[in-house]
This record gives sequence, structure tokens and C-alpha cells, in this order.
Amino acid sequence: MNTGIRAYLKGVTQLKQNLKLKTFIRKARFLGSKYYCPICASKVRKFRPYGFKFPVLTEKNIIGGGYRLNAQCPVCKSTDRERLLYLYLSNKTSLFTEQVKLLHVAPEPALSAFIEKHSNIDYLTADINSDSVMVKMDITEIDYPDKSFDVIICNHVLEHIIDDSKAMSELHRVLKSGGWGILQVPMSLSLTTTYEDFSITDPTEREQVFGQSDHVRIYAVDYLDRLRDAGFQVNPFEWWTDKAFADSNNKHGLLQDECIFVVRKSE
Repeated sequence: MNTGIRAYLKGVTQLKQNLKLKTFIRKARFLGSKYYCPICASKVRKFRPYGFKFPVLTEKNIIGGGYRLNAQCPVCKSTDRERLLYLYLSNKTSLFTEQVKLLHVAPEPALSAFIEKHSNIDYLTADINSDSVMVKMDITEIDYPDKSFDVIICNHVLEHIIDDSKAMSELHRVLKSGGWGILQVPMSLSLTTTYEDFSITDPTEREQVFGQSDHVRIYAVDYLDRLRDAGFQVNPFEWWTDKAFADSNNKHGLLQDECIFVVRKSE
């Protein structure tokens, strides 16, 4: 083994040891019994605050977009939505046991790290901007053949895309017949119709109108109709109605009223 390879392997080993040490220190620092992160298996006394504080997020009652006091795991940094997805994937799907090809758009770091450990999953991560993914991808023009993937996870992405109907159609196109996906978006519980205004391009104005500098709309309940128009069957899952998720103390720190938007392709 030459010197360069030996040095590289030594560096990788040292990095892994440092990460393990940091995780151990965080677990010890935040050790408690009130909350439990299922992704990193940590028992902690509290989760950290997370999210934005723009007034529109409160005024429009936008689930998944506002500031939450008890949202981020202090050990693995997973957010409430990542833990919700992990619990759904573990309890309601066979993702971690069957051979599947999975497309994960804009992958959440903690959830992605867990998924990629599973050898049964042919895993592809994608993003239009990030360099920490396997491929660059514009989901309005996906460079993969029809029916390429068994499962698609694409969360908090569509609210960034002006032509969201084209993106939904592309996701439907590359999903295999009988395949399924999870397409989360932040959603207003106050609006009945999705609000969008593409003339608003200034980041500061977008923060005030949409709740984030790179958002172009606020989805309402008609989001489900948009998914159906793209060809999907839509099955919203309300976690608080299921004993595998809900308990009186909400030990996983999940966000109340955040449905999981499960889609399927029948044809």
C-alpha cells in the first residue's frame, strides 16, 4: 500500500473516530428521559428550536415552515419532519427490507445517512444546487427514463419551483407503476387555495410574503388536487391518529397537524 492511500485511510478512520466522539459527547450532554430521537437512538431532555420567525408563517398557520421550540435533535441534528419520515418509513413501509431503487431529492442529512446504510436500497441522492449529492438534478427536467424508481422522496422542494406542475409530472413519469413516494411541502391551514405570485422576486419580499427567501408560493389544501392532476393517487397520513407515532408526551417531538403526503402511481 503506497503512502498516499495509507494517509487517506488513516484520515478517514480519524474522521469516523472524531464523529463517534462528538456523538458520544452530545448524548452525554443532553441526556434525559423526556424525548427520544429514533434516527440516532438518543434519549434527550430536550430538542432544540428550529425554523423561521417571519409573521406570515404564524398569520397563515403554515405547518412545517414556522419556528418550533422543540424541533431539532441536539445529537444528530435531525428535524421534526425527518423523525416523522423515519417513523413512517420504518413502521408503514418495507423500504428497509425490500430491494428498491430510491430517488431522494434534496436529501435531509440525518435521514439520508441512515438510509444509505441499507444495502437493499439502490440509493440516488439529487439536488439542483448542493454539491453533497450524487447527481445534479432539475426535477422539471429529470434526465432518467420513464419508470426508473420504485420510491421517490422529495420534501420541501416544490414550494421553491415556479413550474411545480411540470415537476410533479416529471416525478410521476420516472416513478414505476405501483411505486410510491412522499412529497412533503409546508402548508397553510388557513388558506383554502394555494397563493403564488411570480412577480415577487426580491428575497426580502419573499420572506415577508411566503416565509422564506427562495419560496414562490404558500400551498393550501388544494395541493392534493395538484398532485392528482399530475397522475398521482394521494393518501394523506395523519400521524397523530396512529399509536406507533402518537403518545401523550409526544416523545419524538413531532409537529402536530403535519400530514405525510403519500403518493402512488397505479398505471
